[in-house]
Amino acid sequence: MARSLPEERDRRDARRHWIAFALLIAVIAITALVIAGDIGRNRAIATTRARAEDAGTLALAILRGELEKQRALPVILARDPDVRSALVDGDRHALDLKLEAIARETRAAVIYALGKDGVAIAASNWREPTSFVGNDYAFRDYFSGAVAGGTAEQFALGTVSKRPGLYITSRLDDEGGNALGVIVVKVEFDQVEADWRALGGETYIVDSRGVVLLSTVADWRFQVENALAPNVAAEIRQSLQFGAAPLTPLPLRSDSEVVRGTDAAAGTHVAARLPVPTTDWQLEVLMPVDRAIRDDRARLQTLVALLLMPGAALGALALRRRQVNLARLSAEAQVKAELERRVAERTSALAGANKRLVEEMAEHTRAQERLSDAREELAKANRLATLGQVTAGVAHEINQPLAAMRTYAENARTFLGRADPASADGALARIVGLTERIGAITDTLRGFARRGGGPLGPVDLKEAIDGALMILDAALRQAGIVPVIPALISPVSVLARPVELEQILVNLMRNAIEAMAQENGARAPRLAIDIALQGEVVDIAITDNGPGLDDEALAALFTPFRTTKPRGLGLGLVISHDIVSAFGGTLSATSTPGQGSSFTISLKRAA
Repeated sequence: MARSLPEERDRRDARRHWIAFALLIAVIAITALVIAGDIGRNRAIATTRARAEDAGTLALAILRGELEKQRALPVILARDPDVRSALVDGDRHALDLKLEAIARETRAAVIYALGKDGVAIAASNWREPTSFVGNDYAFRDYFSGAVAGGTAEQFALGTVSKRPGLYITSRLDDEGGNALGVIVVKVEFDQVEADWRALGGETYIVDSRGVVLLSTVADWRFQVENALAPNVAAEIRQSLQFGAAPLTPLPLRSDSEVVRGTDAAAGTHVAARLPVPTTDWQLEVLMPVDRAIRDDRARLQTLVALLLMPGAALGALALRRRQVNLARLSAEAQVKAELERRVAERTSALAGANKRLVEEMAEHTRAQERLSDAREELAKANRLATLGQVTAGVAHEINQPLAAMRTYAENARTFLGRADPASADGALARIVGLTERIGAITDTLRGFARRGGGPLGPVDLKEAIDGALMILDAALRQAGIVPVIPALISPVSVLARPVELEQILVNLMRNAIEAMAQENGARAPRLAIDIALQGEVVDIAITDNGPGLDDEALAALFTPFRTTKPRGLGLGLVISHDIVSAFGGTLSATSTPGQGSSFTISLKRAA
């Protein structure tokens, strides 16, 4: 009886120890899982917000590209003599055909001309049942705004087509400055919205009143972010700007760091908002975050569970051993000291190993997080650098035809002052050709950004050289340069694309002209173009007698944003080098300081 009491007491103590141990493990596990869940949610929201901001930057670039491309069209048409004569007393059906062709080439939805009374006299959709010809648009803000201020823009729902779009207008004046009419270009954004869908999430545009103008969700168009005041809603409906749209609120609700939606945008999203430059619009991107939160929570909670399991097992093992040791101590008093020493040593070793294991696993986790963050930042920087290079390239390539257009426009004005309409018509024809060239350059650079620009084909070198010299005609005459051009016995063709080959020749010859201008009349400038046939390869060399380049400048010629010009971008030679490489050829340069430089284009000869 005396022996059973200590044994019963030991069993009760053992049960209490196990219950306390289980409660402690449960509290630690619940606390760790809750903390891991919160950390996972915050990480998922931060990562998704970065994705939304990246998508917003790309979506904004897509929208601005379409806007800037179309804004120049009504200004150019307002200066077209055919449009002016049609508004006065010309052939308006001929203007229908012309506007139809321009709309097809520029991918504008509709182009139409309004008389000074607001009635459409010609339109690119004259063949369609919904033709605008004969309709009165004097009530539209884009008409009254253009009459009053010269230009105007208005986003509205078409009264005839029932399709939404941005109306961009420019006023035509006679020689006395009186209004003759208004040119209207309607831009629809179906392709822009399609490109936005490829970015993921939902993207939409709101105006200053919070009305949705564009959206990847069709049902959201003409809904509002917040309920409008009754007088504002009545004014919008009376103007027919958005037709009979109910102007109901969007199915979205902001909740702290996230946005919750229903219907097409059901679930939790992270929002990123960016202003659209040159407009009063705002661009909003919603990225779904539910799945990312679930995944990050699951990963962290699984990791916590994996870390807790060895610790719990070691704790249980230590507790069990302690109980066994206590039982043995009660039975074997003589070996008590030795046994406790061994148990203490083994427990200390296990605790140290467990601590090192936990520290190593935590360090490994932190290293993985840093690696993931570094990869994400690198990918983001690479996308932004590529976008910046393509945007700068567009500006650089279009400046050259624009300079030529300005020269021909000034010549046309001079010819008209001299009562020489034939020469003036020739200069205007060249301006029209250059506007088509600008469109081709824009399409070509867009294809270059997508790593593709259409198939290669035979390009006649003489035609390419003549086209480049036409663009540079004013610059050559101003510099007093008469290019030395080879007399080809028979036509020579190379594998290339015509506009891009002309771009390369214009870049290289303009660089030579500007280099020789630095001589300040020290010697007569000389620009020579040589063509050499090397089997199946054709070498086109452009040589000048400018100041030349030193070894350091020569080594950095094809490095982006490196230039010797005071106002250069450092992109012309880089773009030319990449285009020649896409043709399957090479672009090389040699130079002697004080004597001049020579750039050689080597391309495959076409049959």
